[in-house]
Amino acid sequence: LQLAWDTGFRRVCVQIDSHCAVQLLQSTDSSDHHYMATISRFHELLKRDWEVSVNHVYREGNRCADFLADQGHNFSFGFHSFPISDPMLYHWILYDS
Repeated sequence: LQLAWDTGFRRVCVQIDSHCAVQLLQSTDSSDHHYMATISRFHELLKRDWEVSVNHVYREGNRCADFLADQGHNFSFGFHSFPISDPMLYHWILYDS
């Protein structure tokens, strides 16, 4: 969300393949959860002047995101970007469209 904000996006749709995670992010009370800091930061970002929707989507409904999540296991912790010209990423973008 921070990257979307910094890039100038003001209408963002967050798609998550974990129904439990969606419920957790939409919850108003997460004070005793072990990801409390991350959830609190998410809620802080939501308070900004923009439109953000959070939706559950099955992995099969967003293969591009599923591919990127799988690729994340191959990289060190931190931010990584992929060029749209990456053949596998481009394949999944076309598949999803």
